[in-house]
Amino acid sequence: MTPKICVIDDDKIYQFTTKKIISNAGIKGDVLVFSDAENALDFFHTEVQNKDQLPDIIFLDINMPFMDGWQFLDAFEKIIPQFPKTIEVFLVSSSVDTADTDRAAKIPIISGYIFKPFTKEKLLESLSHVQS
Repeated sequence: MTPKICVIDDDKIYQFTTKKIISNAGIKGDVLVFSDAENALDFFHTEVQNKDQLPDIIFLDINMPFMDGWQFLDAFEKIIPQFPKTIEVFLVSSSVDTADTDRAAKIPIISGYIFKPFTKEKLLESLSHVQS
């Protein structure tokens, strides 16, 4: 399996460890990394019709400066109909606040909520949702 994975998180250590987990899991696909949601959104607007550049799965942090994960999702939902493929979105957060998990459960484009720390097992479980 060679899914294209996108990580949107402002934490450089998390980015590094997530890329390492993906590599150690034997996933050979590309990994797109964005340190802020605005840059990620710009990418999606630019590549909206480019199936080969779009990821299969997004791991999105909720708490980021400037534009947080919720704001990203609001904007992202508007461009989803233009995508030539399905993109799975998983929220990744250290927040165990039920308000966050309840809010996530009400957003149809969210495939799941992953509590940090991110692990190989959590990666493989989320990838089982991706349509090949």
